[in-house]
Amino acid sequence: MAMERRLVLLLIFLCCYLCPRFADAYDPVDPLGNITIIWDFLNIDTTSTIMVSIHNYQLYRHIEQPGWRLGWTWAGHEIIGDVTGAETTEQGNCSGVHFVDPAKPPHCCDRRPVMVDLQPGTPPDKQVANCCRGGVLSSLTQSNSTATAAFQINATQVPATRSMVDKLRHVQALLTWQITCSYSQFRDGPSPSCCVSLSSFYNNTIVGEDDDEQSSKIQALRDDGGDPPVVPVLRCTEHMCPIRVHWHVKQNYREYWRVKASISNYDVVSNYSDWNLVVRHPNLGNITQLFSFNYQPLIQYGAAINDTAMFWGMLNYNEMLLQDGNVQSEMILKKDPSEFTFSGGWAFPRRVYFDGHQCAMPSPDHYPSLPNAAARDVHRWLLTASCLLLLSSMSHVL
Repeated sequence: MAMERRLVLLLIFLCCYLCPRFADAYDPVDPLGNITIIWDFLNIDTTSTIMVSIHNYQLYRHIEQPGWRLGWTWAGHEIIGDVTGAETTEQGNCSGVHFVDPAKPPHCCDRRPVMVDLQPGTPPDKQVANCCRGGVLSSLTQSNSTATAAFQINATQVPATRSMVDKLRHVQALLTWQITCSYSQFRDGPSPSCCVSLSSFYNNTIVGEDDDEQSSKIQALRDDGGDPPVVPVLRCTEHMCPIRVHWHVKQNYREYWRVKASISNYDVVSNYSDWNLVVRHPNLGNITQLFSFNYQPLIQYGAAINDTAMFWGMLNYNEMLLQDGNVQSEMILKKDPSEFTFSGGWAFPRRVYFDGHQCAMPSPDHYPSLPNAAARDVHRWLLTASCLLLLSSMSHVL
């Protein structure tokens, strides 16, 4: 109880992508996904060495630039003497703190320190394992090896927990604290960060024409040379979403059908590094061929339910979705005769997520219908079947 009274850490995990989403959250696509923060006390004394690790156990949500930020509130008067593998954003007021070496003041005297990761290329003596990637954490599916971050701090005046031996004696024990943070779609923001558009067969994809005035404003922003804007700077479109995912039912074969998926970035000043796309559709368990994207099914409820797929870019090819750019792929899926149909919008996704954010789907009454050519094919097939049935009946009569 002494530790609980003296030092209650209120951990706040902050980043451009995951702030502030914690408890009371459930994701049916990734029901066990979370970010776990672990504090390992390597020694407990007047000065304690603490290894802090951040584990991203989310299957498809990752953290990109400007990266994670980890903050807490000391319950006592603890200070951070030294840090390896990260740094605090502010030193705080150390004027009343006594330190042995005047040439080496404490790293941080703030009661509410905020820690950020170091950048790649940091000298080895400032590093620990899994540090120094600029706060970027991969999703568990895309890269297990880069889904963890860590840093080490030396903190003074951290009391030790006493473990009971008997009624008269206590011994010190090393500690491990664990905090689990969960994503909440309900706190994701009032406006969608991505939108979905749909088309079928050889219909033209809707693409807005560039406006001269808009283009000149965009060029001025690019040439400004200052810090990038905090909010997206979007090319003017009807939907005004930073990301548009377009699902195009391209071709219909006898035993297969072909889909083209395109992701367009309408933010003219920001890139999306290590992007990913998650799609739910009942036929995604029958992908037979895929071009230009990596792919892995997300099976969370047993092999009987295989309707969710995760796609992401190929290394050194299209793993980055550039500002005002796009990436695209085509996939061939095998038909399941028991359920395949082009009617009722069956050929379009049930849900779409980009970089962990659920995209806004079109209204079902706006889903595109089959083109006339497909309707003629259906009519021709029905006519042929009727003729065969008639000939069969005549042969029985004869």
